[in-house]
Amino acid sequence: MLSAVKRYRALVAGVLQRCFPRTSAHLREEDELLFRRWGGAPGKANKAAASKRKGKPAAKSKSTSEGPPRAAAKPRKAAVQGIYAAAQLKVEDAQVRAMRDRVEQAVAAGIISAPSQEQWAMILSRSPVTRIFAGAGSGKSTTLLLRVVFMLCHMGIEPGRLTVISFTNASCTQLREQLVRVLGFWQVPFDAQQARQCVRTFHSAMAQLAREVLARPVWFEQLDDKAAAADEPDNPLATARLRPAQVRLLKQAYQQCYAEQATFREQVHRLLDLPEPAAEAEQGKRAAPKAPGDAFTLAGEFTPLPLYEAFYAQAGFIESIGIRIDQLQAARLQCAAREKDFIEALVSFHGYFRAALREQGLLTFNEAFQQLTERLASGSDMSQASLAPFEHLLIDEFQDISPQIVQWLQALHRQLARQKSSPSLMAIGDDWQSIYGWRGSSPELFMDFDKYFPRRGAKGSETLLLETNYRSIEPVIRDGEAVLAGVRFKQAKTSRPCKPTQPGDHGVKLITGFELNKGLPKLIEAITAQCAHVAERQSRERTAVLLLSRRNEPLRTIQAQLDRKLPVKAYTIHRAKGLQAEVAIIVDDCAPVQPHPLRNALYAYSGFFRNSYDQAMADESLRLGYVAITRGVSRVFWYTRKAQGATERLARRG
Repeated sequence: MLSAVKRYRALVAGVLQRCFPRTSAHLREEDELLFRRWGGAPGKANKAAASKRKGKPAAKSKSTSEGPPRAAAKPRKAAVQGIYAAAQLKVEDAQVRAMRDRVEQAVAAGIISAPSQEQWAMILSRSPVTRIFAGAGSGKSTTLLLRVVFMLCHMGIEPGRLTVISFTNASCTQLREQLVRVLGFWQVPFDAQQARQCVRTFHSAMAQLAREVLARPVWFEQLDDKAAAADEPDNPLATARLRPAQVRLLKQAYQQCYAEQATFREQVHRLLDLPEPAAEAEQGKRAAPKAPGDAFTLAGEFTPLPLYEAFYAQAGFIESIGIRIDQLQAARLQCAAREKDFIEALVSFHGYFRAALREQGLLTFNEAFQQLTERLASGSDMSQASLAPFEHLLIDEFQDISPQIVQWLQALHRQLARQKSSPSLMAIGDDWQSIYGWRGSSPELFMDFDKYFPRRGAKGSETLLLETNYRSIEPVIRDGEAVLAGVRFKQAKTSRPCKPTQPGDHGVKLITGFELNKGLPKLIEAITAQCAHVAERQSRERTAVLLLSRRNEPLRTIQAQLDRKLPVKAYTIHRAKGLQAEVAIIVDDCAPVQPHPLRNALYAYSGFFRNSYDQAMADESLRLGYVAITRGVSRVFWYTRKAQGATERLARRG
């Protein structure tokens, strides 16, 4: 029966190819895109076909890793096969009793606070793959800590086979200190070096593997950064200003590409609205033409940049959403000619950029993730000792991971499963607090968790909810949830307040018509008054007032006029995740999202997202408002010029 089906499919394919050659080519490309979309390593047949269409011999292609032949479509099947065992983790009742008894003693000693029942469900989970929706102020950090203690001290998992992923070096440092302290109460020898090995950022964990597999790379992102640690790179939270050595290398690649590629020169001149470049015949034996350094503004971006910086910034986003730049087909993007011109020029530039990196022995973080993912997915030899630390993964802030990280995690745990290990994954996050979509992250990956991290057999992951909010009073919580009502795609849940509301407490007080230049003196008075209120209240919060904004500029302006003795801390909203204060004061205009036609096209091309990029950013703007509001414990104030975005929804409350 199967052979008959194959003959029929071959017959139909042959007819289509003879009669509708363009359609056949389209279907082949769709097949390759689908194959790439789910993170499998491209096979030899795929590489040969691509090389044939480009008129190049397959043997010379270096951009695609080795893998199994595509004829049997095995890689695509592997993408839907379960990674994690159907059986539960081995947890004995005696281990659970011992953990509960020791936790009770730790609570009595003042080491930790007593876990709630929903927190105990996470601590004692027996599923090899678990997803936890942990709301704002739900105590997830302490719960994660106790889960690690249970695995190390009672389940008998070796420290060298467990890694905790936290979001930044700062959060890792805090978690390490807490882990050493709590394990000390359990009388388990665990020093600072062991804690450093156990708790890492994604980039630090990747760098650990890259040192062994990719010959100790030197990171482009750390050029000229004397404070950076090569063995512990931080998670690049924001698009930091490029340092001189990085700019020089980018300009070198840009100039070389401009000098050698006539098509690239034409594209650059069109993008910069310059006259057509001189033809090669006119140039004769003159010196190589100098690449223009004019600033360029891509639709949807706020800041004009030199083209080479614009290429670098968008290349980072493209790689983050799981697209290989050397395989990107600009013709397939659903966007205008100008955006296609930009992508075609970016692809050319990126080839020269990678060559410049190789000449200097450098590697980008994105390139390292890609190379490691391809090696793992292709089944190439990688020692069990190298992969052992990743056997049991506990990942915090999972809602802010990107498709690139998903592909890496998939390949990592599939390889461990092939080596007869039994990997486990616990993902802790909150889609309501996903705020890094502008750099490629998406809460959809957390929402569709079972699609990307499947379990063998009929069972899916265990899903748990931490819904009790131990931080904020109910009016603050409900105002935060009111802002989220406009988010199109989210997990349905309701936070339960634990902290009682006292006289004088309130949710968000909205102050419209605020202009920073004119209203700064009154704002300073209000901040000072709130500090006095917190002092009178005798609050136990470490921070009296948290001053928040999307951008640094207004924060600097306000801080310059504040009395430095006041207990006020100022952060961008992105940097304030995990923080809290008795009073939160937000200064933000909720500027509307700018349409970004290129990223809309890239979102659709990647195949990972159901939303458009513009819709994702509109949702993220509301989630950012929720994060800001839920930093406050008993009072929140929001200063803005006019009610729009998140503040418009607050104004509707009446």
